[in-house]
Formats: sequence, C-alpha cells, structure tokens
Amino acid sequence: MTIVLYIVIAIILFGLLIAVHEFGHFFTAKLLGIKVNEFSVGMGPVLLKKIHGETQYSLRLLPIGGFCSMEGEGTDSDDPRAFERQAPWKRFIVLIAGSGMNFIAGFVIFLIVFSQTAAFSLPVITGFIDGADHLVEEGLREGDQIYSVNGSRTYTSSDAQLFLSRAGDIVDLEVLRDGKRIDFPDFDFSATVPYTNEDGTISYLRGIYYGEAVENTVGTTLQFTWYQTIDSVRLVWISLGDLISGAAGLSDLSGPIGIVSTVSSLGASASTVGTGILTVLNIMAFIAINLAVMNLLPIPALDGGRIFFLIVGIIYKLIFHKQLDPKYENAINSVVFVLLMIFMVVVAVSDVLKIAT
Repeated sequence: MTIVLYIVIAIILFGLLIAVHEFGHFFTAKLLGIKVNEFSVGMGPVLLKKIHGETQYSLRLLPIGGFCSMEGEGTDSDDPRAFERQAPWKRFIVLIAGSGMNFIAGFVIFLIVFSQTAAFSLPVITGFIDGADHLVEEGLREGDQIYSVNGSRTYTSSDAQLFLSRAGDIVDLEVLRDGKRIDFPDFDFSATVPYTNEDGTISYLRGIYYGEAVENTVGTTLQFTWYQTIDSVRLVWISLGDLISGAAGLSDLSGPIGIVSTVSSLGASASTVGTGILTVLNIMAFIAINLAVMNLLPIPALDGGRIFFLIVGIIYKLIFHKQLDPKYENAINSVVFVLLMIFMVVVAVSDVLKIAT
C-alpha cells in the first residue's frame, strides 16, 4: 500500500509542477492585459468548469499538467488584446514567467525540506587520509574551505564531492583560508590514496576528509536553500553536457513514467512516511528546476524557442521594417512538436523496459 501512496503523491506533484508553470503564463498574461480564453489544471476531459469574466477555469481528468490558452496564441486574431498583437516586452515576460514560477517552486520546496535538516555541511578540510602527506607538502591545511574546483564554485560538501569526482588528476584548486582566497593552479591529485570501505572494497580517494557542520538557523536555511537551487541548475547543465558529449545516453534519461517510478521507489524505501515525503519533495524540487532550465532552451515548441523567435522577429522588423509572418514559426513549432512527442514516446518505452527488468 505504501508504494501506491508514493506513486499517487509523485503523479500529483509532477502534475502540479507543470500546472505551476502554466500559472506563471496565466498570471502575467492577466497582469499585462492579455486575453486568456482558458486556464486548466489537468489535461483531457473536463470534470469541472466555471466561466469568470472572459476566462474559462477548468479542472480536467488527467492530473498531468495543465495549460493556459491565450487569445491569438499561434493563430491570427483581430482582437487587440491577442497575445501576438502585444509589444515584444510583454510577450517576453509572459513566456519567461512559466520557467520563473518553476524556479520559485523549486526554491520553496527545497526550503521546506531544508527547514527539517538539523545541520548543513561546508566543504572544509577536516583531515587527511593516512598516506596523503604529499597534499600537506603541496600546501593544503586543515580548516581550508574548498572554494572552487576547475573554476566551479563549491558551496557545500556535496559540491566538492561532485566536482572533484569529475576532475582529472591535475586540478585548478582554490581554497578559502582565514578569509582569503588562495589559488593552487595545477594541483596534483594524481597520487590517490587507497581506502578500505566498510564492505571491504577499495576506493581511491583524493586523500582528504571534508565536511564541517553548520547549525540550522533561519539564515543558514535560506542560504543553503539558495545554494541547492543554484546547484540544481548546474546539475541540469552538466547533464546536458554529458548528453551532448556522449557521456550519457538514452538509458540515462527518464520521462514522466521513469520519474514517478523512481520517486515512488525512493519514497517507499524510506524508514518513515515523513522521511519518505521529504525524499519525494527533494526530488520534485530538482525536477522543478529542471523544468525551468529545459523550457528556456532555444528549441522550437518550448518557451525558449518562442523567445528565440520573438528576438528574431524584432531583428527582422528592424532590418526589413515589417513583421515576420508567424506562419514560419508555427510551421517549425509544429514539426518540432511532433518530433518531441516521438522522442517522449521512445523515452517512455525505455522507462517501461527499465522498470520491467
């Protein structure tokens, strides 16, 4: 029964994240005087609807998102309040507001999770593994806070772990010592130190222990919530880079089916229901940030692609002194939308196969 509970929670939260995205479009459109024909929570057949003013508010059967239908969006309309007839700055605000709401949602969810955390961990060197004397000889000291690794800022111990694990043997390291930043260019980590784990296996470590606890206060909670939000943005970019470079493939991707499966499994494996819910919320916060970043990519049919065409339209008008015919954008969006749907089906099939095996 527990796994069913977490599946339901994951589906509802995933749908809410998409609905929050659409609410960003809806709220800013209303604020800027753009006509909204319908705002819907959920997709599919209408369960409940109410018309208030010029807008229909709907609750639909499938809890997998929602939509904000604005007048003249993707079509020609004579209504002066149609989306396509608005000034470019208004359209830009409406288009970016969806991702903005996802970013805010991610921050708020992380804040809820971190408010239940007893302490946070700074990437401060607390000691050296036996056999790592060479690191001291090269200049590292206990109490040094790892400030950046190969130019990537480290805010938490998990940051240091991530970037050190991805770095090579020679690292551009910067530490914070007594309030001053000290640079160690081309720091040699090649002489790794073998370490015996509790299960008897051998790991080759960088030779340092790090992690200094910081007590949970209102200030540190807000600070580390912001750090985690920024880290989530960076993780999305790192993942995209791995996909482009070939370091990650289709098997590493997950769509809604895979996400719900993973979230529900992790939640159900937690020691208590409360811990399970916090685990689910933590993952959902990361997904919210993921949606914010991905939707701003300059890909047709996504908000980022529409912003790209908006900028192209402005440049076109400056050069040729006339509006760019929206039929070109609509045609490209339609083709890419079909391709994205095919891609989502492929990912969904991959998710089902992974679950089945």
